[in-house]
Amino acid sequence: MYLRSTAEASVTASDVVTVEGRPHPPLHLFASTAQWTMRGTLPGLRVNGDKNEKIMMTGRILVAEDDPQQAKILTLYLEREGHSVVVASDGLSALEEIRRRQPDLVLLDIMMPHLDGLDVCRVIRSESDIPIIMVTARSTEEDLLAGLDLGADDYITKPYKPRELVARVRAMLRRHNREVPEDVISLNGLELDTLRRQVLVDGELVDVTAKEFDLLVTLAAEPGRVFSRAQLLERAFGFDYQGLDRTADAHVRTLRRKLGDDPNSPRFIETVYGVGYRFVDAE
Repeated sequence: MYLRSTAEASVTASDVVTVEGRPHPPLHLFASTAQWTMRGTLPGLRVNGDKNEKIMMTGRILVAEDDPQQAKILTLYLEREGHSVVVASDGLSALEEIRRRQPDLVLLDIMMPHLDGLDVCRVIRSESDIPIIMVTARSTEEDLLAGLDLGADDYITKPYKPRELVARVRAMLRRHNREVPEDVISLNGLELDTLRRQVLVDGELVDVTAKEFDLLVTLAAEPGRVFSRAQLLERAFGFDYQGLDRTADAHVRTLRRKLGDDPNSPRFIETVYGVGYRFVDAE
């Protein structure tokens, strides 16, 4: 157990019998325990009494981390933000708790016993669209791309500042719960009319190709999310497209020129070096 409080609710092995109609091994077979630390919050907006104070997005967070000290620090910082937290110290117990508790977001370490984070990510994505932030000591391009291609929404590499990770969580929850109009996406002075398939920058019409429009919508619909080049090509050109990574780079380069976007100080499309691209989240 990582953190004791009068408000916490412990999960015992006897609690786990079946999940979604499927039998699962009891938690005592794994080299970890997992528990919720409840703070009386519900997923969604936490609004302070003063209407002028900042509105914060809170939720149920699962922290999959095998280092007890790291898990404790993350729990303290996340609870300070008003989140409810569950900690799982290996991949198998993380899957148990995800199926059992249905958290709003998962912080997933790659290097874990029994089942590593990449395998956990693969299973989660086969069952759910829960936002996933990969937390890893690995920093090579191959590792980062593997996580994103498996469906992770974001990543952060160790060592990291806990406040930075909490800020990532806040932004991810906000984006995941954001209501995006079906016909118009408008942010940072860019307006995308998905019905008319028109692009406007500061009210001025910009001429783009069909594929450029689809690529731009993919990025702008989820500002802040990192997309690998393969993901962008898949979304814009379809599952059967066999293009090269440089194809995505060429389209982004053309889009930047048409939008008047400086890659050294991006207003719209930001390069994540070694990984891919994301749309700048101005909030």
